[in-house]
Amino acid sequence: MSESTSPTDDLATLAEAAQAGDKNAMDDLLRQVHPRVLRICRSVLPYSADAEDAAQEALLNIATKINTYSGRSSFSTWVHSVAANSARSTYRKLKRSAQAAHNPEQMEKPDPRTTSVIAGTRLDLLEALETLERDRPQMVTPLVLRDVYGLSYEEIAAEVGAPLGTVKSRIHDAREVVRPLLRPKD
Repeated sequence: MSESTSPTDDLATLAEAAQAGDKNAMDDLLRQVHPRVLRICRSVLPYSADAEDAAQEALLNIATKINTYSGRSSFSTWVHSVAANSARSTYRKLKRSAQAAHNPEQMEKPDPRTTSVIAGTRLDLLEALETLERDRPQMVTPLVLRDVYGLSYEEIAAEVGAPLGTVKSRIHDAREVVRPLLRPKD
């Protein structure tokens, strides 16, 4: 890699080649983004095996939906969105499956994936995001990209294709909805 080429430029170049159907570029691209995707999924899902499943789902989505990447934002920002959505989707599946399998007459050890005491505030945040997504879905992605992953407002605006002021407003309103859901319960 030359001094003027950054890893972000390399990803963008690989993404363009992969979009054009270059299988080797797709393989290289997935290999390069895998550690980042896994890190994002682990930051959301407390149970390592679940994070790995979500990361695999995200990589599959990147490979199959790469043509939906429009270039409005950086490729790494798009990868963040895909990985975060995959982690939240995996959490929802786990929650539904745990609720369906829950039988009060057969109480065993609590599942660490559904026990907030073990997982700390990550599961509380996921629950709050699920509530937000049900009531105001357009606010979830900007909030997650800003408050969980620390992207700039400008990057978020480019990713979601909305004006900067709209993004700031959505994040502010989302925080107002989520904040009471994250307060400790007495």
